Amino acid sequence: MTDDRATQQRRANALVAFTGAAVLVGGLLGYFLPDWLPTDDHARAQALLVIGFPGDLLLRMLKMIVVPLIVATMIVGVSSLGDIRKAGRIGGRTIIYYAATTGMAVLTGILLVNIIEPGVVGASVPENVSALPQSLQQPKGALEAILDVVRGMFPDNLIAAGAGMNVLGLIVFSIVLGAVLSTMGERGRPVLRFFESFNEAIMKIVHLIVWYAPVGIASLLMARMGAAGADFWNVEVKQLGWYMTTVISGLGIHVLITLPLIYFLFKRQHPFRYLWGMAQALLTAFSTASSSATLPVTMECAKNNKISERTAGFVLPLGATINMDGTALYEAVAVIFIAQSLGVELTTAQMVVIFFTATLAAIGAAGIPEAGLVMMVIVLTAVGLPPEAAGLILAVDWFLDRFRTAVNVAGDSIGAAVVDHLEQRNAEPAPVAAA
Repeated sequence: MTDDRATQQRRANALVAFTGAAVLVGGLLGYFLPDWLPTDDHARAQALLVIGFPGDLLLRMLKMIVVPLIVATMIVGVSSLGDIRKAGRIGGRTIIYYAATTGMAVLTGILLVNIIEPGVVGASVPENVSALPQSLQQPKGALEAILDVVRGMFPDNLIAAGAGMNVLGLIVFSIVLGAVLSTMGERGRPVLRFFESFNEAIMKIVHLIVWYAPVGIASLLMARMGAAGADFWNVEVKQLGWYMTTVISGLGIHVLITLPLIYFLFKRQHPFRYLWGMAQALLTAFSTASSSATLPVTMECAKNNKISERTAGFVLPLGATINMDGTALYEAVAVIFIAQSLGVELTTAQMVVIFFTATLAAIGAAGIPEAGLVMMVIVLTAVGLPPEAAGLILAVDWFLDRFRTAVNVAGDSIGAAVVDHLEQRNAEPAPVAAA
């Protein structure tokens, strides 16, 4: 491990420790907070306002960064693939595999969270549902709703799309712009260099926000526990437990059923023997919570599993950049859970928006520190849900991050095996017909 990578890992571990300590302290203080608060309703509300203020600042900062983050990460992420016209057979197969498996992961999450309904456990419709956007309370016809989703992908005014938080439209435009710039050669380099510098600056801002996040999370947790009182333990903790169960179950289905089935369908070999050979990479991903930091280990495991260096050298680094099966599944579950806990019944169109936003946002998410936290705000914004509703689940995001990172790396590993098999099959010489 290089010095830079080791330093980054130490910082990541320190951030996890900081976040865990913040959750512990926030939870401990929040437990006693209802007894310490004034009995007068007005004074109690004012005290909770002050306690929750650092958390409110965190959510405002996350919302502030959404638009520039989408534009920068999507353009740089897509353009980093190189000229899409020259990607060749291996590039096309890899991108199709990653898009398909990410979509499958999101679909698994959507189906599972709607079956289990973790946000409905012991819930009552909160008082502030009436303050939610009318678009969340007035469902449209199925055809009109689907057409609205497609219209949203092609905004008639890009500035208005940014101001109105049309996240899906911004993602589609940024992907197209990144792809076009990648085909322009030297003429596109000045613009790409601008966006690369812009992306680097945005990432530095995100790093600052992420280091502030533990303070905000502790604040949100304390305010939530203080406001809910006994209901926090009777309802919200129970919901949170079911939410974590849903996420981990979805990740388990993807890594133990979906990915092995894909491997078996293509290679006709035992998938779990291959995954056992990738165990070191999966454990490293779980311990580091970083696909990029795990990449050298993933490459070595792939080599030991007889994956060609050419395939591994292309598929795995690309996967560490654009493939986020576990994170995309997590975002879908999180957003629908939040809607359920708010008493909001999402329409079919909003489910479609969640599917596309979570799938497409994964392209640029790998380079984002604490990607799950930032992506959650992006997907919530896309369907018009208030980001502040995510306050409680931010307390467990750092824990679930390790599970979803391991699934991300498993998706990359299976992808390398599948693409390598297809490449070797095409490389085989055609049999010579008997005379």
